[in-house]
This record gives sequence, C-alpha cells and structure tokens, in this order.
Amino acid sequence: MRRIGFIWRLARRFALCALAYAWLIGFGAAWAADAEIIFPIQVQQGAMVIGKVPPGSQVRYGDRALDVTGYGTVVLGVARDADRPARLTITPPGGQPHSVDIAIVPRDWPVERVNGVPPKTVAPPPHIAERIRREQARVAHARATSSHDTGFAQAFIWPVQGRISGRFGNQRIYNGVPGAAHSGMDIAVPSGTPVKAPASGRIVFAEPDLYLTGGTVLIDHGYGIGSNFLHLSRLDVAVGDVVAQGQVIGRAGATGRATGPHVHWGMTWFDVRIDPLLVLERQP
Repeated sequence: MRRIGFIWRLARRFALCALAYAWLIGFGAAWAADAEIIFPIQVQQGAMVIGKVPPGSQVRYGDRALDVTGYGTVVLGVARDADRPARLTITPPGGQPHSVDIAIVPRDWPVERVNGVPPKTVAPPPHIAERIRREQARVAHARATSSHDTGFAQAFIWPVQGRISGRFGNQRIYNGVPGAAHSGMDIAVPSGTPVKAPASGRIVFAEPDLYLTGGTVLIDHGYGIGSNFLHLSRLDVAVGDVVAQGQVIGRAGATGRATGPHVHWGMTWFDVRIDPLLVLERQP
C-alpha cells in the first residue's frame, strides 16, 4: 500500500513537470513569434512602411488584408493626411492575433504657387473634364491590383539627377486657383533627359498623351507599391514589359499640365499616395 502511494505521488509529480514543460515550450513559441514581428516605432506622413512577420502570417491594416512575401515581409503606405497611429493586426500561423501601433509624425505642408499653367488645364470645359475623368479612371484601375514582385524591397535610386522643383504633399495653387495637394516630387531636368526605373517592376500603364499628365508611365514594384512618371516627351516601354532597376523607361519633357521640362515622380501604395523622397531616404 505504501508502495502504491509512492508511485502515485511520483506519477503526479511527473505529470506536473510535463505540464510545466509544455507551458514553457508554448510560452517560448509565443515569445519567438513576437520576436519575429518587427515594425518601425514611428514614421512620417506619406511614408512607405516595411515590416517583418513570421512567414505565413495573416496581416490586416484597416479594412485591407496585406499579402506577405514568402520570407515574411509586408509593406504598406501611410497617407499624407494620416492623423492617428497605424494599427496592424498580425496573426502568426497557429498563433493568436497581435496588434502593432505605429505612431505617425505630422509634417508641415507649405503652399506652392504655380503660375503660367495653360488656363484650359486649370478650368477645363465640360468635354475636356470628361476626358480627364476617363483617363484618371484608367490610371486608378491600373493601380488597383499588384503583382508579387519584390522590387519594392530594393534600395530605390533617383530616376534622374536634378533640382527638386516641387515637393510631395505641398498645397498647389495653379494660376491663383487652389488645386489638390501635389501628388509626387518634381525634378527639373532638360527635355530629353533619360528617365530610369528607380526599382525593378512591371509596366502596367503607358500612354503618350494624357490631357493633364502628358506622357505617362506606371511601374508596379509589387505588393501594392508603384511609381508613376508624368509629362514624359517619349516612352521607351509598353504595358507588360518587365524592367530592371536603372533601365531607361522614357525621356523627360513638359507634356500635359507643365510650365517647363521636368520629371514628376509619384509613388503609391494601391490608392494611397506616398512620398518618393522618403522612400529614397529609407535605410534598407
């Protein structure tokens, strides 16, 4: 009888140890999953944000599910006017949801006055306004989907070298008429200057004569990140082309609504506009 009691106590102690070990193993797995979730603590308005999660995780930002690369990278864009922390929900494979808040640092947006713009591009007649609406709808459609290319993760390069003549996000006033905030970065260069792809990707839009933007090229860098180049005098690519970083895609010009030759470089995460200059400054 004494021996049976001893065996029972030993078995119970063993079971408790096994439970404790299993709990520690589970805690360690959860800790390891947390350690693999890496995002910046804060970013500026208009930033491209790249983070790391366990491969196979489900990630949500607002009402959008974010695709995750095979090695666990996710990317998103923060809007110019974002005024509250960006909250992401990450659910690792077999794990519990985790929330991550990224603080948004506000920026000052100076006013830029642009004079000498053709009046018909500032206050177009109805038939021209309808043409602009149709063209912009086509551009928006090209941005709505994205490939799983990973050009977005490269260290971006300048498409041309020149003076920054217009900055992202600044409020624009055209010929005294208030317009929308500037959607990209203008770089003043001579007409005909070769324009290079800042990162690899696929051409998803290429038109030589849009009313407002003239020669227009869109590059999909993957996972929602895209570049757009406006006012080009010549296009050297077509829809479906795969371009490498540094490849010439066209030539600078002053087509569309422009007062002089320059390259307008805009960037987007799907329909969210982001600042190319912040992308250039990002540390890979």
